[in-house]
Amino acid sequence: MVSTVSIETVDTCGSSAVSIETAVDVTNDSVPGATAGVAGWDNRSMSEVGVQEGSAVVVVDDRLGDVLPAAALPLLRSAAAVYAEPGLAPATRAALDAAEPPAAADLLAQAAREPVVLIVGELGCADAGALRAAGARLIAAPAPAGIELLDAVTVMDRLRSPGGCPWDAEQDHDTLRKYLVEETYELLDAIEHRDREALREELGDVLLQVLFHARVATEDPADPFDIDAVAAGLVSKLVSRHPHVFADGPALLDAESQHARWEELKQQEKQRESIVDGVALGQPAVALAAKLVQRANRAGIPADAMPRGETPGEVLFGTAAQAKLAGHDPEDQLRAVALAFAERIRSAERRARESGREPVELSAADWRELLSDLPDPAGARSE
Repeated sequence: MVSTVSIETVDTCGSSAVSIETAVDVTNDSVPGATAGVAGWDNRSMSEVGVQEGSAVVVVDDRLGDVLPAAALPLLRSAAAVYAEPGLAPATRAALDAAEPPAAADLLAQAAREPVVLIVGELGCADAGALRAAGARLIAAPAPAGIELLDAVTVMDRLRSPGGCPWDAEQDHDTLRKYLVEETYELLDAIEHRDREALREELGDVLLQVLFHARVATEDPADPFDIDAVAAGLVSKLVSRHPHVFADGPALLDAESQHARWEELKQQEKQRESIVDGVALGQPAVALAAKLVQRANRAGIPADAMPRGETPGEVLFGTAAQAKLAGHDPEDQLRAVALAFAERIRSAERRARESGREPVELSAADWRELLSDLPDPAGARSE
């Protein structure tokens, strides 16, 4: 089906707005929003105009640097002319060493005579739409997973660089510590509440902290490193500690065996002198006790040789040790009880107000009555 259309569009590849009036073959496999032809073609369908075999529109992603889809290479070698839209990044245009395309009508006329390749950053421009509607091939490689991380790195670099955000420029590893802790706990809250939207947002906030610290690290005069070094170190660690996945290591049949193997390889890599080397001493006390108990137990230290006594700290350590040796996570267990208690207090306060009493006026007996018959959310979660 052929129809005549008249539209005005802004060429998002970098040229100015153009007025287009032509016949368009709406049954042609054309690009949405970029199917119009070019004035001066006597209202013929773009598919009727036609292009020479080998003509193509090649879409590149500037975020990947000087990378072209492999399928485009034979066409580039055989094309009579290769053009690059001005909307491409300057570095990409320089690497291609290609001229800007002529006016759309002239571009179509040339493509009707000889193979033409147009390289663009996106498909929303008139030149690409006209070539596609006239039958040119579309070549584009799918974006790899994680490509948006490149934008995140670029934005962080701009914020930290001269002309960026003054607050970001003033920060260092020490001033950022509290934000890393805050964002981590906010992420834990999102997980606790099963809030998917908050989870996605808080993961982004934690990622920001990683990008921020890595960007700050590039400025260290004695030992600079960047986000690529961070990622490379992570990849190396994951590969080396999963030899059963990435090499010819013996198969591991369960998660516990894998965890034990991880710790064994970790100690070999770090060449640690003590079984407690590498334990993060700044973590919450209950989690720290559990980690030390785990390391001690794997080393063969018996339970009766671990801290015990009557002081509050010794009692707490003993309780954490018992829970860890029984296969529980005392930090999670205590957190669940604390959150449940907070919810019970809120419920009791609501009940008090419903009965005309303010919580600040309640006696010990009143609190006991209001709390005694409330269900324990922590117990419900553990069942």
